[in-house]
Amino acid sequence: MIEIKPLTLAELEDGLDTIREAPKNEGMLALIVRRPQIDQREVLEVGELDEREGLVGDTWMARGSSRTSDGSANPGAQLTLINARLIDLIAQTTERWPLAGDQLVVDLDLSVENLPAGTRLVLGSAVIEITAQPHTGCDKFAARFGLEALKWVNSPVGKTLRLRGLNAKVVKSGGIQIGDLIRKA
Repeated sequence: MIEIKPLTLAELEDGLDTIREAPKNEGMLALIVRRPQIDQREVLEVGELDEREGLVGDTWMARGSSRTSDGSANPGAQLTLINARLIDLIAQTTERWPLAGDQLVVDLDLSVENLPAGTRLVLGSAVIEITAQPHTGCDKFAARFGLEALKWVNSPVGKTLRLRGLNAKVVKSGGIQIGDLIRKA
């Protein structure tokens, strides 16, 4: 993979208007990424969302969560979505998009105002629901995209716009593929 110099805060903020122009009601699924093992990524043309498993073949369930009392998978973080315009900015090449670790990359306004917890989205033949579980950047995110990017996505503006993305759960199983519309139910 190509070595990329992380963007400065000024460069990141220069991209904010483009991110804010993402569609509000109906967008597009730009990328599906399955994580078959920790730190591994598989880019899919077609995927299956399952109410119990999340993205079929992803390790979400097997990895568990430190946010549950028994260490089991967190049902509020079954899927993660990230804005395509944001990842395009910070990754700088489409080949680096999967490094974010989010299963679904979408061209849709993911802000708290546009998609409050409980909002349902139709994607392919599946339906997902936005959960209240926050999705924040971590050390791996900083290592891949830079410390300034981590600070930016976790800033007050970043959290309001959900620049780091959001968590969701599958409420109706179904098939998805790159290019599918994603729209508010």
